[in-house]
Amino acid sequence: MSASTAITQSRGVSRPGKPPRLRLTRRGRIVLIGLPLVMLAAVLLSLTGLLNSPAKAADSASGLSVTPTVSVTVQPGESLWAIAGKVDPDRDPRDVIADIVQLNDLQAGKVMPGQQLFVPNK
Repeated sequence: MSASTAITQSRGVSRPGKPPRLRLTRRGRIVLIGLPLVMLAAVLLSLTGLLNSPAKAADSASGLSVTPTVSVTVQPGESLWAIAGKVDPDRDPRDVIADIVQLNDLQAGKVMPGQQLFVPNK
């Protein structure tokens, strides 16, 4: 055995036929195991949100219903609360306001005098 061969073997260099042993650090194990788990969780959450979605389109045009509405002009000093009370005094004004906001695509529920609003008809 020559001196160079003995030095090579004593330093831990592997022989040509044997591959080196793979060692993972703590960070490597976290990445190797954690990253696929995070990806799997994201996919599962996306699928459950898609499958449990409450919104469903009607199967046919006969399943659709149109909300009967009337047009109202906002008077100076009038609020959505006052309009809701005039339109349907028997219902909770918060529900009527929610319908008005949805029908008119209002941002932040603000109205201006002279504005035309569609309100649900009884």
